[in-house]
Amino acid sequence: MTLALAGIAWVFAATGVAMLPMRLQYMPGVALLVIAPLLIIWIGVAVSWWAAVLALAAFVSMFRNPLRFFWAKLRGQNPQFPPELRS
Repeated sequence: MTLALAGIAWVFAATGVAMLPMRLQYMPGVALLVIAPLLIIWIGVAVSWWAAVLALAAFVSMFRNPLRFFWAKLRGQNPQFPPELRS
């Protein structure tokens, strides 16, 4: 029951962040990005590995652009923020 409530809370938080203007999405989006792997591991432990794989696929699909950005940073490249995020 707790896992279901945590998942529902994460989905509602992600939906709320998605409705914010782009310049305000950065910090809450990073928090969701950090929390998601913990939730996916919890799903894998509580349910099964295939449910965790499905959750991981959904996570990668939703956060593909931030993950590309961080992957480029890790490889030593200098990716640029989109114009709407630059201040």
